[in-house]
Amino acid sequence: MDAEQMVGPGTGHPVPGNGHSVPGTSLSGRPPAGSRAPAPAPPPVERGLDRVDHSILRLLQQDGRASIRSVAERVHVSRANAYARIARMMEDGVIRGFTARVDHERAGQGASAYVTLKIVQNSWRTVRDQLLELPGVAHIALVGGEFDVLMLVHTPDNRALRELVLGSIQSIPQVLATQTLLVFEETDQVPPA
Repeated sequence: MDAEQMVGPGTGHPVPGNGHSVPGTSLSGRPPAGSRAPAPAPPPVERGLDRVDHSILRLLQQDGRASIRSVAERVHVSRANAYARIARMMEDGVIRGFTARVDHERAGQGASAYVTLKIVQNSWRTVRDQLLELPGVAHIALVGGEFDVLMLVHTPDNRALRELVLGSIQSIPQVLATQTLLVFEETDQVPPA
């Protein structure tokens, strides 16, 4: 990777293991005729993170568009080492992707709320899949306590928020009750340098 290429979105950063053929398979990914399918891959090995890895994560959380060169210089490792560490953390699922921090009000989503849900027992996966299809859903979590699901939503205005909660969420058969907590102001925590 060129030293000035960005790590974040739209940079063509290769994800290890993608786009490469598996030995003993055809271009379709199937074993050639007359051969046996390869054994399933073992589960990923959980590798620990050291101080440098944590420093890289903090830097990327502050600026996901930082160049490999910049990251390497700031954590005092070579560009190749920084690239290999980032690639490993992506492969291990530690880094799940790169996003932009958005000011939702300036982006036309002036109403935000946390919505709590009580749901039918053992219906989490069904409810989650239906909630993920709704517009404005930013985060969904299965939680313990007096309610079952906590979700963060962003909508253009209170009318759209009302329609989302009363029209869409409450129409899901497994949702027993909801409570809506309006967000008056929000601040994202950015890891210190």
